[in-house]
Amino acid sequence: MGWLVYPGIFVTLLGLCGLLYCIWKANGLRNSSLEGEDMTAQLQRLIPINLASVCVAGIGLALVVVSKLL
Repeated sequence: MGWLVYPGIFVTLLGLCGLLYCIWKANGLRNSSLEGEDMTAQLQRLIPINLASVCVAGIGLALVVVSKLL
């Protein structure tokens, strides 16, 4: 099952790219002139992307671990 390592690494890196996007976007919002409800609305749009990225990275890491155990 060694072939499962490379797709797992790819999926993990895909999730990490999503997390880096969320960090980049939130930092850009932090430096913008938005305040109050506008800032909250923009940040709430990032929450699903952030959660999906964490799940994708977790699935990728699970693939790597399973491939090493098998």
